[in-house]
Amino acid sequence: MSNLAATEIVCLPKDGQFKNLEIEFVACLSNILKSYLDTEQIAQCLRAYEFGAAAHVGQIRKSGEPYICHPLSVAITLAEMRMDADGISAAILHDVIEDTGISKEELAAQFNNEVAELVDGVTKLSKIEDQSHAEAQAENVRKMFLAMAKDLRVIIVKLADRLHNMETLGVMQPPKKRRIARETLDIYAPIANRLGMNSIRHRLEELSFEAMYPLRYAVLNNSIKKARGNRRKMIDTIESSIRARLKEASFPCDVVGREKNIYSIYKKMVNKKIPLADVFDVYAFRIYCDGVDACYRILGIMHNLYKPIPGRFKDYIALPKENGYQSLHSILMGPYGVPIEIQVRTHEMHRMSESGIAAHWLYKTDMDKTRNVQVLAKEWLKDLLEIQKSAGDSLEFIDNLKVDLFPQEVFVFTPNGAIIKLPRGATIVDFAYAVHTDLGNACVSARIDKQLIPLQTELESGVTVEIITAKDARPNPLWLNYVITARARLAIRNRLKHIEGQEAYNLGQRLLENELLKMDVQLAQIDGEKITTLLKVLGIKSFEKLLEDIGLGNKMPFLVAKQLTQDDVHTHIKLDDDAKAQNRPLMIKGTEGMVVTLAKCCRPIPGDEIIGFFNPGKGIVVHQHDCRNHALIKKKQNNWLDVEWGEDTKGDFVTEIRIEILNQRGSLATIATTISTLDSNIENVTVVDQDAQVSVDLIMLTVQNRVHLAKIMRRLKELSIVLKITRGKG
Repeated sequence: MSNLAATEIVCLPKDGQFKNLEIEFVACLSNILKSYLDTEQIAQCLRAYEFGAAAHVGQIRKSGEPYICHPLSVAITLAEMRMDADGISAAILHDVIEDTGISKEELAAQFNNEVAELVDGVTKLSKIEDQSHAEAQAENVRKMFLAMAKDLRVIIVKLADRLHNMETLGVMQPPKKRRIARETLDIYAPIANRLGMNSIRHRLEELSFEAMYPLRYAVLNNSIKKARGNRRKMIDTIESSIRARLKEASFPCDVVGREKNIYSIYKKMVNKKIPLADVFDVYAFRIYCDGVDACYRILGIMHNLYKPIPGRFKDYIALPKENGYQSLHSILMGPYGVPIEIQVRTHEMHRMSESGIAAHWLYKTDMDKTRNVQVLAKEWLKDLLEIQKSAGDSLEFIDNLKVDLFPQEVFVFTPNGAIIKLPRGATIVDFAYAVHTDLGNACVSARIDKQLIPLQTELESGVTVEIITAKDARPNPLWLNYVITARARLAIRNRLKHIEGQEAYNLGQRLLENELLKMDVQLAQIDGEKITTLLKVLGIKSFEKLLEDIGLGNKMPFLVAKQLTQDDVHTHIKLDDDAKAQNRPLMIKGTEGMVVTLAKCCRPIPGDEIIGFFNPGKGIVVHQHDCRNHALIKKKQNNWLDVEWGEDTKGDFVTEIRIEILNQRGSLATIATTISTLDSNIENVTVVDQDAQVSVDLIMLTVQNRVHLAKIMRRLKELSIVLKITRGKG
């Protein structure tokens, strides 16, 4: 049972006044089942009713009707979708595990394992003490998705259950109504949309809107009813014109005026900040025909009848939506200058748009036509399973789910022509992770239609994206600021956690060994008992964790080395003269990632003289020796150490140049082209000062080292438009 007040129960003697209602429900269900199930299957469903009625005996809903009327209503909704016998049985029994003493094993024994698993999938988890309502609901949704992965009927039963609960919200208190309506809008209506079940989705949205904002709903509803009468003549005129033109072209079609959903009207008013008159000014029509070829020909006829508005055409037949929805959409300029929305689709596409994944049961004779929707739904569930495995907790899973439930797709191409669907606003990094997690982890740059572009570039439909990778590349934490897909976000976080732990361990080991070498001691020679004793003193579980803490800057390597060498039990090994240098610097390769950070105040690059500063929790922050913060760093004697670049340092490093150029057309483009030809990439340009003659700009660009930067600056100085160029100091 859901935790909705409309379905909350009280145990009372069964009242006979509602018995006729229960009988009517059973009769209605039986009549529908007779139209598509055989006798044996109908008998199973009726046996489920008798079992459920006995289990719920004495339980009354707050509305006063016997509780069994609720599962019967759910079963009737599913029967109208032609759900199979096990699905109907599970709908009738969906609350018995939670609200009665019946166990999953008993259901399996009385019916079969499929029915028992379906009921268990819909059943909420037992409430955990000290768990907030949000956490409990999140955990229940997470459990439901795990069950969905095994059997899609779980979510269809749940949606039918939620629909009936929303239809019976009248007995509830307003605060609880609003909370449940919000949950329905956030989770269940988008799920119905994602599975292509638009008829249920629209009903859930409208009921939720009415429960959340009853006054707004009433005002809108009344206004629409009044406007509908005034619009009737215009609708008839347009519909007659469409029918006449299609008849001339010998196209047998159904033409239907489409009523906009009240909630969608409200959303458009809020999002676009326009009055009802502007939203309701669009006259919408659907045209149903018999074939895909006919759809395009009819659209051509409509464009010949009324002029299309540029940029307002969408082809969801060639590129279906993520939920399998297919249709042609176009906005035309109709008579008297009124806009007309035309949707053209086949009869089969319309049935699929209303039923979605449920069409698998509704149209069993057309298995091939429903297979695409099933595949899309299963692919989505597969992605959700990956997300839930990586999510830290149920609330994080719900946050990622909400992101995934509100897609406005763009369609982009891989270099070999494969189409990748992504939500509107997705970036290059989202695309890379959508293709494969390893591709995302290794990407360093990309080309759109053979032009190099930054990774944070938002994608547009129709472009071809080529990802450029590097062997030692790793995700950048800054990517989390602009990726929008749950898959990319979780993959980046998981990779960064792994990198942070591993890099911190490696760096911590190097730092400790570096300090021990100053004391003429090697780490391998430290007695194991000494290490064990130190770990107990520090309260750390393992030596690996200690090294990780050192790498993150939570423990000072000098102090740890001092504690490990404070008595004479260690074997001292004589080192050569170079190794005995007391200020032996730590080698920085530039690829340490999370635990070695290049300071943004001075932006050091290979070739610069550098100094390292410990920042607890972040590891080592590397500055230039002449950084303006150098004096402050030196004051904290225990927090800095000498570092230098390793000979094999590789990578792209961001630095800044200050450039004064003639303020004339094309100057900045010339600068950018010159930098690009020297294997560098501009990250950002900021105009510091500008007048009619001169522009002073700060350019952030990537270089490999000081030699590379010097080469770029020399080439720029040779340009006639460049007056002065210096390296920025942050």
